[in-house]
Amino acid sequence: PLQLRAYVRMAVSIGRCLAVDACLLILTLTCHHSNADNIVAGASTEEAPHRRFEYKYSFKGPHLSQTDGIIPFWVHSGNAIPSADQVRITPSLRSQKGSVWTKNTVNFDHWEVKVTFRVSGRGRMGADGLAIWFTTAQGLDGPVYGAADNWNGIGIFFDSFDNDGKKNNPAVLVVGNNGKLVYDHPNDGTTQALGTCLRDFRNKPYPVRAKITYYKKTLTVLINNGFTPDKDDYEFCTKVDNMIIPQEGYFGISAATGGLADDHDVLSFLTFRLTEPGQDLPAPEAEMPKEEQDKYQEEFENFQQELDKKKDDYQKEHPEVQREPKEMYESVNDREIRQVFEGQNQIHQEIKQLHRQLAMILDEQSRYVSVVTDEISKRHGELAPSQEMGAVVATQQEILRNLNELRNSFHESLKQIDATQHQANPVSMGTYETVQHFNEIQEHLHVVKRNIEHLITRNGSPSENQGEKCPDPPKLPSCLGTIHFLVFVVIQSGLFLSYIMYKSQQEAAAKKFF
Repeated sequence: PLQLRAYVRMAVSIGRCLAVDACLLILTLTCHHSNADNIVAGASTEEAPHRRFEYKYSFKGPHLSQTDGIIPFWVHSGNAIPSADQVRITPSLRSQKGSVWTKNTVNFDHWEVKVTFRVSGRGRMGADGLAIWFTTAQGLDGPVYGAADNWNGIGIFFDSFDNDGKKNNPAVLVVGNNGKLVYDHPNDGTTQALGTCLRDFRNKPYPVRAKITYYKKTLTVLINNGFTPDKDDYEFCTKVDNMIIPQEGYFGISAATGGLADDHDVLSFLTFRLTEPGQDLPAPEAEMPKEEQDKYQEEFENFQQELDKKKDDYQKEHPEVQREPKEMYESVNDREIRQVFEGQNQIHQEIKQLHRQLAMILDEQSRYVSVVTDEISKRHGELAPSQEMGAVVATQQEILRNLNELRNSFHESLKQIDATQHQANPVSMGTYETVQHFNEIQEHLHVVKRNIEHLITRNGSPSENQGEKCPDPPKLPSCLGTIHFLVFVVIQSGLFLSYIMYKSQQEAAAKKFF
């Protein structure tokens, strides 16, 4: 009886856990977490500045470097290793230094850079860190995260090693210098930092992103910790007001390792020129000499002619291939349909996960029902099942039946979503059919919710199950009386004496031979 009560309690707890999982799924599908990027300094009411991408001060994959290992418009030094999709500033070896710097000086009044990087290593701690620079000179080599000390400008340091032992790393620090200060390595630069925040940027599932904005003498640092694939999921790190930096300088990024080592990989470095609203942007041609413009224009025309020739040759060699015009830009309807399909795919993944968990719970419930049934069959010869035992079996069978219905509902939902994904086409499918499919999916989710509520109602509360008690087995009559006991003692004594006499005779017969 105690085992049966334990099984009943376990079944009820499984039913309650199933209800909680379903509620969490419904909340996940209906709630939308919005991370508004309204933490930029002073961006609540002011008009946003105009942004223009500057390709000469940027790099990104998939064609980041050329065949000879050179990054266009950038120089690299030390142990930096450029590749097609990233720049490994330092490999995970001890005592390594590397950096990349822009070839041309930057003369923007206001700017913004977005750096995507990954710091990974096998150890629990890493070293030494990575730095993003804007300085008047290229610090190609030096002791400060692989770059030169006594710099004139600003450095944003991603320090991963705790030199001062205060357990305040990994951390992000903003350190300014006028060319006369020596970086305070023993104290991790905390005595010179203008702003800092604690952020763990090592061994993240997604690349870490840093957005550094210098606008109206205010430097703002935002960090994406790399826990989600959302590229715009930034959070505030630090801000430095009334900061004056050199008018012209070089952008750079460097890294270094010490006794410990990490891989410091930079996936992209994007630079934007910021202009205050109401001011005209300078013409791009004004920044480039006439001779350089003619050179690039000639190279572009030669490349275009060679490309057209290769296209014609390929078309002659493969006449069966028909060219299909493709839209270069995504229309509004296509974007809406794509967002609908992305949301539908997320719902499909969540329901599939819950379906797998429900299958596991159903197997456990089936095992409990079989154990209860075996226990009843064992006791059938000794004691007839009572009303309470029958109620336990009926409750278990009802739970199992409800779980089967719930599993079938999830299976129907999965089939409906699979049919929608296989039959639908983001380009040709209309909005009306998409809404109809989502209405059917919503109906299946309502059926799942009703089944869960019915399951909770049938199970009842744990207090009701605790009140049920199994009947006590009847007392069995004693099968040993006084007379039987005396007869058994006499027979045992006679057998013992007979054995002693037989043993004595055998020993006497054996002595005749000695």
